[in-house]
Amino acid sequence: MALAVETKPTTPMAGSGPGLFGIRKRSRSRLVLAVLLALVSLGPLLYMLSLSFQPNGGLLGATVLIPTHPTVQNYVQAWTENSFSHYFVNSLLVAVATVAITVIIASLAAFAFARYRFPLKQVIFYIFLASLAVPNLLLLIPQFLLMDRLHLLNSLEGLTLLYVASNLPFTIFLLRGFFEAIPREYEEAIRLEGAGTLRVLVNLIVPLSLPAVAVVSMFIFSASWDEFPIALTMINSASNYTLPVGLADFIGVHTVAWGPFFAASVIATVPVIVVFLISLRWFRSGVSLGAIR
Repeated sequence: MALAVETKPTTPMAGSGPGLFGIRKRSRSRLVLAVLLALVSLGPLLYMLSLSFQPNGGLLGATVLIPTHPTVQNYVQAWTENSFSHYFVNSLLVAVATVAITVIIASLAAFAFARYRFPLKQVIFYIFLASLAVPNLLLLIPQFLLMDRLHLLNSLEGLTLLYVASNLPFTIFLLRGFFEAIPREYEEAIRLEGAGTLRVLVNLIVPLSLPAVAVVSMFIFSASWDEFPIALTMINSASNYTLPVGLADFIGVHTVAWGPFFAASVIATVPVIVVFLISLRWFRSGVSLGAIR
């Protein structure tokens, strides 16, 4: 006859059991910390958004987050005055062109580094990596002289080429890791169907690496959109100003149009937020996979 054995319930370790709403204490602590960091990060943005709706007369004394007498006149003035809309279009053209050219060139280079053997392969790759340690400001004078000899000063094309060159090493480095992780059996199968190298890259490698492409595209767009020192040095004509340089027009010698300035700053952040939201679907998986690699 089998005897029933009485077992005592195990007591969970402190801090490891489920807490409120089934969330563990440690997870709650991380959640609280994440919320606090988010508030610290979003605080200046929310305050800038609040000031952009404040009337000019009440800007300096504004201490509340919600304006008492909100107005959209600052946005109308920011968009219509100081050629802001023209600067916006210039920045958009440069940023989109930089993303497209960088991703295309980096994909070709990363595919070569990931799949082919050629002389000095590792040396060339490590030279790309070494260039990441050089600050862009140290290259400002050589870049200026180079653009001058190529007759590309004061042109959006020359500015785009400089942005492409500065973003290529990081993009190649990241894409190469993703391309190497794709099984070669997939490539062999599509080559048996008569696909060439370019078709393998476009129809197989890039679609399987969309998380990485989305991540680098977002970073490239943000870096090109917000870049200021190179644009200020290379562009000397107001018709070719990008948005960061054009925002300086709102700051006068004796007075500052704070209302339109904050409104213009809010408008300038919108494209970056939109690009981030579009790429968010692939951004999470791209960051996690990159961390595993």
